[in-house]
Amino acid sequence: MLLEVEHVTVRFGGLTALADVSVQVDEGEVVGVIGPNGAGKTTLFNVVCGFVRPGQGELRWRGAVLRRHRPHQLADLGIARTLQGLGLFPHMTVLENVLVGAGRHSRAWFGSGLFALPRSDRDDRALRERALATLDRLGVADAARSLPGQLPYGAQKRVALARALVAEPALVLLDEPASGLSASEMDELADIVRGLKQHTSVLLVEHHMDLVMAVCDRIVVLDFGRCIATGTPEQVRDDPKVLEAYLGEQVDATTQEVADD
Repeated sequence: MLLEVEHVTVRFGGLTALADVSVQVDEGEVVGVIGPNGAGKTTLFNVVCGFVRPGQGELRWRGAVLRRHRPHQLADLGIARTLQGLGLFPHMTVLENVLVGAGRHSRAWFGSGLFALPRSDRDDRALRERALATLDRLGVADAARSLPGQLPYGAQKRVALARALVAEPALVLLDEPASGLSASEMDELADIVRGLKQHTSVLLVEHHMDLVMAVCDRIVVLDFGRCIATGTPEQVRDDPKVLEAYLGEQVDATTQEVADD
C-alpha cells in the first residue's frame, strides 16, 4: 500500500474535524474523497501534507510510519499537491512556474548553478526538458514563455497540475481540480486524470460528482468528520447513508454537484 491514513482523529478545540478516519491509496489507483460542506475533506488533505497534526491515529507511507513530517518534505517523499486555487506566480513564466515544482531535482540544479559546478548547464537543460515534457503532456507546452495571466483559466489549471507532476511524484493530491472549468474542459481533465494512473497514484477531493464517478477506482465519503461509506463509484452512489448525507438527493453520475469544504 502506498499511503495509509489509519484511524485519524483531529480536533480543533471543541470541534471534531475528523473522527477515526481511515483512507488507503494503492499504487496506480485514483481515490476520491467526497462529502457535504464541512465534512473534513480539506482537513484530511492537510493531515497528509503535514499542515495538521492528528490527535490520534497515524500515517504510513510505503509501509513506514510518518512521524511529524512537514510540508517542505513532501517532494522528497514523492508526494505533490495542487491547491484549490491556482497558486501560480504571476510574474514568472509558465516554464519558470513549473520549474518551481521540480522539488529535489530543482534543488540539485540550484546548488550546481550557485557554485558554478561544471554540470550546472547540463542539469539546467535536463530540468527544463523535464518541465517542457510535462507541459507538453498536458497540452500547454506552447505557453511555456507566457505569463500565467495571459492564458485562459483552464490552461492555467493545467500549468498548476504540471507544476505538481514535474517532480514525478508517486502520489499527487488534487484539491478541486475541476473548479472553474467548463463542461468540455472537465471532460479533458477526466482524460488527464485517468492517464495519470500510468505514472502516479491520485488522491482527489472534488465536488463535481460527474468527474469523481468517471475517474475514481474507489471513493471515500466523509460526513461531519466521519467516514460513512467507501467503495466503488457504483457502490457509493447507491449507498443509503450517502444519499442521506446529501439531504436525500439522488447522486447522479453525470450532473450532480455538491458543496465542498
